[in-house]
Amino acid sequence: MKARNGFVFTLSAIIIIVFAYLLMFGANLGPYYRFNAAKDLLKLGLDLRGGVYIEMEAVDKNVDQDALERARQMLELRVNNLGVAESTVAIAGGNRIRIEIPGISDAKAALEQVGRTGKLRFVGPDGKEEILTGSDVKDSTVGVDPQTNQPVVQLKLNEAGAKKFAEATKKYIGQPISIYMDEDLISSPTVQNEIPNGEAVITGMKDLDEAKRVAGIIKSGALPVKLQAATVRTIGPSLGAEAIPTSTKAAVIGVSLVMIFMLLYYRVPGFIADLALTVYIILTVLIFIGIKATLTLPGIAGMLLSIGMAVDANVLIFERIKEELKIGKSLKSSIDAGFHRALSSILDSNITTLIAGFVLYYLGSGSVKGFALTLILGVLTSMFTAITITRFMLKTFVNTGWIKNTKFYGA
Repeated sequence: MKARNGFVFTLSAIIIIVFAYLLMFGANLGPYYRFNAAKDLLKLGLDLRGGVYIEMEAVDKNVDQDALERARQMLELRVNNLGVAESTVAIAGGNRIRIEIPGISDAKAALEQVGRTGKLRFVGPDGKEEILTGSDVKDSTVGVDPQTNQPVVQLKLNEAGAKKFAEATKKYIGQPISIYMDEDLISSPTVQNEIPNGEAVITGMKDLDEAKRVAGIIKSGALPVKLQAATVRTIGPSLGAEAIPTSTKAAVIGVSLVMIFMLLYYRVPGFIADLALTVYIILTVLIFIGIKATLTLPGIAGMLLSIGMAVDANVLIFERIKEELKIGKSLKSSIDAGFHRALSSILDSNITTLIAGFVLYYLGSGSVKGFALTLILGVLTSMFTAITITRFMLKTFVNTGWIKNTKFYGA
C-alpha cells in the first residue's frame, strides 16, 4: 500500500512539473516543432499588443437594443473585412458599441471602414446587374427547414421588390444571386425556382449563428441606427513591449517568493501547496486558452490577485491541521479535521470575492470586465485546487510513510 501511494505521489508530482515546464518554456524539438502554449495560444488585448480602439455611439439616445445588436453584427463584418484576427466588436452598455482592432495603427482608415452608412445589394450572376437594394427588403428572419432541420434565412420583400425578384428568379434559375453589403459578400444562394410572391428562403447556412448574422444584415439594409464616433484612439505596441516582460518578471518573483515561504514555514504541507499552486496556474492558463479570453493588464492583475486567494486557502487549511496536531491527534485525523474545519472559512471568503467579481463583470465594461473575469475564474480554480488537489496530494504523501515526524507537518 505504501509503495502504491509512493508511486502515485511521485507520478503526480512529475506530471505537474512537466506540464508547468511546457507551459512556461514550451517544447523545442529542433527546427520541425516548437510550441509555447502561453505565448502561442493566449490572446493579448490592445494594451499589450497595440492597435485601434473605437467607441461608436448611437445618435438616438433611445435606440432599440435589437437594432443596436444588428448594427454590432454589421460593424463586426466590416472589421473582419480589414483582415485583422482577434478583433472585438461588442455592445459596451447603454447605446455604445466598442471596437478593438489589434495590430493596426491607422485609426482614421479603420474609422472610415467601420463607420460608413452601407448599402445592401442583390446582384445577378454577371456581378453587375443590381436586382434589389435594402429598400426592397421588408423583413428577414431565421427559420428551420422542416425537411433537413437546418437553419435558413426567410426573406419578405415589399411590393416593388417582389415584382423585381420574380422577374430575376425566373431569369436566373440554376444560377446564383449574390447578396452584398457594400463590397462584402454576405451570401450567394442559387435560384432553385421562380419566386413570384416575394417570400424566399436562403439555405446552406452552416449553423444558427451564421443564419442570424445573415438575417440581421439583410434586415438592416444598412446600419440600422445612426452612429457617431465617441472615442477613437491608437494604442502603441510599446506598452505591451514593456508590460509583458515586466508583468512576467513580477509574476515569477511573486510566485517564487510565495512558494519559498510556504516551503520554509509549513515544510511538507508547504511543498504540497506549491504543487497545488502550480496546478492552479496551469489550469488557469488552459481555461483562458479554452474560452479564448483576451488577456489584458487588468486581467493579469486579477490573475495575480487570485493566486493570493489560492495561497490563502492553503494557509487556512494548514493552520487548522497544526491546531489538531497540537491537541494530540494523529497525523491522518488532523489532516481530515483540518480540511473539514477550514472549508467553511474558505467558502465564506471566496464567495464574497465571487459576488464582487460578478458585480464588476455585469456592471463594468472594457478593462473592468477583463479584471472581473480573470478574478472569477481564478477564485473558482483556486477553490478547486485547494480543496481537492492539496487534499489528494497531502493524504497520498502521508500514506507513503516517508515522513512520519509531525514536526515536518507544522506541529
